[in-house]
Amino acid sequence: MMMSQRVREILSYYDSENPGVRSSIARFLNHGRLAGTGRLVILPVDQGFEHGPARSFAPNPPAYNPLYHFGLALEAGCNGYAAPLGFIEAGAGEHAGEIPLILKLNNHDLLLDEHDPMPAVTASVRDALRLGCSAVGFTIYPGSAYRQEMYEQLREIAEEAKAHGLAVVVWSYPRGSGLSKNGETALDVVAYAAQIAAQLGAHIIKVKLPSSHIEQSEAKKAYDAAHIPLEPLAERVRHVVQSCFDGRRIVIFSGGAREEDETLLEEVRAIRAGGGFGSIIGRNSFQRPKPEAIALLRRIMEVYSS
Repeated sequence: MMMSQRVREILSYYDSENPGVRSSIARFLNHGRLAGTGRLVILPVDQGFEHGPARSFAPNPPAYNPLYHFGLALEAGCNGYAAPLGFIEAGAGEHAGEIPLILKLNNHDLLLDEHDPMPAVTASVRDALRLGCSAVGFTIYPGSAYRQEMYEQLREIAEEAKAHGLAVVVWSYPRGSGLSKNGETALDVVAYAAQIAAQLGAHIIKVKLPSSHIEQSEAKKAYDAAHIPLEPLAERVRHVVQSCFDGRRIVIFSGGAREEDETLLEEVRAIRAGGGFGSIIGRNSFQRPKPEAIALLRRIMEVYSS
């Protein structure tokens, strides 16, 4: 397909990357119902590992089947699909070449109550290449006592992935003993976490929507002095995007736990108004019956394409 001017502009942000990486980023931007708009809606299904199967899939039992999620992403017209090794392996052959894939290379379970999480590396760049993926995904937990180990792991994985022409998607989720619970989604912390992901070489950065809370006392002084707005949500989104090289990195926002349709759509409108590049919607899609999920995802896409 002909490359839109918006997609060309976004790819120009990654001029230092090799043609393989830029082509991989372009696959996401040129796929699905939002192709060519510069916006993304991606389906992530790592929750079975991260939260457990019943909590994730019991609300909609067909979702226990990994092939269900390939079908949902395709029928809804998503830009891509992200999952851990097992789910990708289960459907990559049957759906080869049908949708850009992101292989999640590390994961964390909830079977141990820990204040400072450290995900395990559960797949490799070689796995991603073998399965025909366009990108690798990696989670970091800024605020954890083990954050530096995660940063070092990501640096090595990103170097290998880029050398093979794969895009790098980073889940940057503040968490750990260095933060309060409210601090995990505080505006200053989310913006900082997004900046860290960008500095570590991420092409696409996934963060949670920020609250108006400011966690760090020194940051509060800076926010007050610069008159950085804390309301409405669109302004907080704008600040997070600005924190990623002044909008020169793709920043997408997670959907979180299941919400009412209108609540989720209001958040999407705020993301769009604040210059966010899109959404990565998991539980809010696959925990609904498929017809409802497809209808909701398409409504989300309509907001981004309007």
